[in-house]
Amino acid sequence: MAKSSNQKLKLLYIVKLLQEKTNEEQGITTVQLIEELERYGIKAERKSIYTDIEALQNFGYDIVSSKAKEKGGYRLVSRTFELAELKLLVDAVQASKFITLKKSRELIGKIGSLTNQMDAKQLKRQVYVSDRIKTENESIYYNVDYIHRAIQENLKISFRYFEWNIDKKMQFKRDGEIYVVSPHQLIWNDEYYYMVAYDEKAEMMKHYRVDKMNDISLTKEPRSGIELFQTMKPATYSSKTFSMFGGKDEAVTLEFENHFAGVVIDRFGKDVEIRKRDEDHFSIRVNIAVSGQFYGWITGLGKGARILLPENIKLEYEDYLKEILKGY
Repeated sequence: MAKSSNQKLKLLYIVKLLQEKTNEEQGITTVQLIEELERYGIKAERKSIYTDIEALQNFGYDIVSSKAKEKGGYRLVSRTFELAELKLLVDAVQASKFITLKKSRELIGKIGSLTNQMDAKQLKRQVYVSDRIKTENESIYYNVDYIHRAIQENLKISFRYFEWNIDKKMQFKRDGEIYVVSPHQLIWNDEYYYMVAYDEKAEMMKHYRVDKMNDISLTKEPRSGIELFQTMKPATYSSKTFSMFGGKDEAVTLEFENHFAGVVIDRFGKDVEIRKRDEDHFSIRVNIAVSGQFYGWITGLGKGARILLPENIKLEYEDYLKEILKGY
């Protein structure tokens, strides 16, 4: 009975064997296919294998055959993902701080199942996640899902927000108070996910790191702040906010040495207007959420960058540097 039932799955098992055991360099012979099918309780003859392969080719599977010893048998040469694409996905998972170590390993295992067994070994050799900085919040997957659902269903969400204390323990902000906001956008910035949401009490847009959100749930209240969000450009919001540390919005004029043009474009995008000041310098005028992180970025560029306007921001920056020097 079991064999009869499995016999109906013969074509599916052939596809499975081609996916797992073949690539552009290595094939599987008719004899090997018959032997492998036998392990699944499926009896097959040479002639039926030829017929099955032809049927799969007619359906659209890119199966080629070769009698050469090094590539003998049938090979599935085209797949949904190329090995190079899968390596990119693995690298992205490894580099993502917001994905926990456990989830990273699970995801990489699933990515490996999208290719054959030989190429999957190459993906495993790329796995070096143990020493990467990773979040410890296992609920990150569900947080993202809740936020997407809230946006789609036009609802506010509630959650608690935490930070890490010096004892490396989770400590809820505002003494564990429940936050209620209207989510509008998810932004990927500095290897973390952030939710941009409207805070009705503060009457402004704020952002929250998704891996620091706990106990998320959807409310029954409709979202607010939609008109304000529609005036925003997510890319602009991300570029003016340094490492997603918010501050007061200011139109700031900055001067740079010419060799920092690439740094400026990477930070603010190609649409930023670059004005030549002299043979060695250029300036830009951009809206920036002024914060300590912005001042730190300017400081990191050394003498090759300086704030021109407005005067109050120049004075704030001077005070920022003086406060740092006091510690030395």
